[in-house]
Amino acid sequence: MTVLDQICLNIIDCEHKTAPIQDSGIPSIRTTDIKGGVIDFRGANKVSEETYKAWTERLEPQPHDLILAREAPVGEIGIIPKGQRACLGQRTVLIRPNPDKVYPHYLLYLMQSRGVQHEMQIRAAGSTVTHLNMCDIRELDLPDLPPLEVQCQIGDTLANLDRKIENLRKQNETLEALAQTLFKHWFVDFEFSNEDGKPYKSSGGEMVRSELGEIPADWRVGKLGKEFDISIGRTPPRQESEWFSRDSKNVKWVSIRDMGSCGTYILETSEYLTKEAISKFGIPIIPENTVIVSFKLTVGRVAITTDSMLSNEAIAHVKVSSDSPTSEYIYLFLSQFNFNKLGSTSSIATAVNSKSIKDIDFLVPAKKVASDFSHIINPLFLKLRVNTQQIHTLTKTRDVLLPQLISGKLRMYHRINPTPSSAL
Repeated sequence: MTVLDQICLNIIDCEHKTAPIQDSGIPSIRTTDIKGGVIDFRGANKVSEETYKAWTERLEPQPHDLILAREAPVGEIGIIPKGQRACLGQRTVLIRPNPDKVYPHYLLYLMQSRGVQHEMQIRAAGSTVTHLNMCDIRELDLPDLPPLEVQCQIGDTLANLDRKIENLRKQNETLEALAQTLFKHWFVDFEFSNEDGKPYKSSGGEMVRSELGEIPADWRVGKLGKEFDISIGRTPPRQESEWFSRDSKNVKWVSIRDMGSCGTYILETSEYLTKEAISKFGIPIIPENTVIVSFKLTVGRVAITTDSMLSNEAIAHVKVSSDSPTSEYIYLFLSQFNFNKLGSTSSIATAVNSKSIKDIDFLVPAKKVASDFSHIINPLFLKLRVNTQQIHTLTKTRDVLLPQLISGKLRMYHRINPTPSSAL
């Protein structure tokens, strides 16, 4: 076995206080910013240059340093890329690998492996609040390391997959932002092109009053539940475990948590229901390309299904017809909708129900405008869906390769220079 402290130059704890934050500046990494081997620098708190210097006085984070969450949640770890400045938020630890003993990206994936994660969870479980103390981290037992050249091969292979996944995710963020911008321009600002190719509203297009304020003269406002067939999901009795499954041969069953991590399109679910459960409890099947929206607990999450699915009772399914606006239009409309205005009490989680969803005032544009918008927006959504499928495939590939490569069951035979890749 190898002890973590023996292959590192430094293992430094964070400051045990909250850094003063501001709207812009240098990222301060919290445990919630680290997930699946990736650090979300964009979502992190920001600190001033002065705070950064004070918080990094003991050790300034450098490229290829690792940041480990030692609490809430224990064991999440990420790596600092080249050119990125960052400091430690609370409950995080900086790990600086010794490059003569361990390749940083190999150590990153080794720390994510099932065995090492299990070791950290065992060490953390003994405390009142689940956390790793510094002694636990420094004395963490790791499997014996392969030669440095092999470490580089494994680390770079897995890092290249992660980089492709991250690039696709960034591309999807850009596509989503572009789609939302176009939707706002057409259906909030009403600046779609008129018959002369000029912006409708600012060129004097006729506007009339409606429940949603002024809208173009030949448009109308309907109720979501009147314009579309809306069904609500269902959950079999939880105490009867035979209805629930982790087997992908059964039918995907969407939860709000699944919607929180899927992006625009939902491909996978954490649980499945058996076909017997669907029949016995009359659980409505959600068709492919249906918009789903959460209306309990976490309200307002929106996604589009990629095949036939099911959901729990906290999710509504907005099914399109041949003469209704498209799923892409519904998705964009609900994504920008202010669900807070549906609540009649201080808690939107208890105030919104299926009737509230069905009573949403829904803007129905003229058919030509809707058709023109679809021609523009559909290629963006097609690319979003293809990217999402590629992310899923690459993630599965990485998850299969990681334990096989780390354990040595799968060997790599090509030779590379055993130094940190400048591209990573």
